[in-house]
Amino acid sequence: MKTQNEHWRKKSYQKATLETKLLVVDQILNGQLSNNQASKKYDVPRTTISYWLRKYSTLVQQNTGMSKNDEIKKLKEKIEELEFQKDFQQDIIADMELITGVDMSKKSLPKTLAKEIELKKKQRIKENGSMDVLLT
Repeated sequence: MKTQNEHWRKKSYQKATLETKLLVVDQILNGQLSNNQASKKYDVPRTTISYWLRKYSTLVQQNTGMSKNDEIKKLKEKIEELEFQKDFQQDIIADMELITGVDMSKKSLPKTLAKEIELKKKQRIKENGSMDVLLT
């Protein structure tokens, strides 16, 4: 124990190289070491390691920023494609129900989809005037 006259000395650390920083961050992110274990193993303060982790995560986000825009664009295209497929399938179901007179959608599909198909059937009847047009 220190007496009042003795002062605590601040521990001095060597400057870590970029390779060391990346190694420590990689080992922590891969679960090989905890912050405390890395701090003891590499003789680096835990706060410094936390700082490296924050910096690394922002660096990774900046590097993937452009690809996020591309990903959003691809997802929007996929949504458009799937909506087209859904509309096409609903049109086929509506036509089949009009031709056969059997309401398949009410029995086997969720209510929201069944309502959409019912609206499509009504729209078809309005457009064509009667169901006879579908049979020819």
